[in-house]
Amino acid sequence: MRGKLMFITGLAAGFVLGSRAGREKYEEIAANAKKVWEHPTVQEAAGVAQAQANKLYTEGKDKINQSKLGEKLHSASTTPTTSGSADLSTSGLSSTSTGTKI
Repeated sequence: MRGKLMFITGLAAGFVLGSRAGREKYEEIAANAKKVWEHPTVQEAAGVAQAQANKLYTEGKDKINQSKLGEKLHSASTTPTTSGSADLSTSGLSSTSTGTKI
């Protein structure tokens, strides 16, 4: 499906850019797209989608922090290490956390 969409997009771009009035047609399409994007209904929908995405991100982050994995990541990032794996522990990635189920 993704390949078909990319092919159709490429065809459309080739048609617009390759036609005799390519630049004019491109400008017309760009102006229409800008008009649609700036429409209040579209902006409202984009704001709602962004708010929902932020809410889901926050909820997911909280769930991970409350899980055993989150506790391990938090303790690994606050505990100073003297071994050579200091880079991994500060980023929250250590070999002990692989395979842990959430």
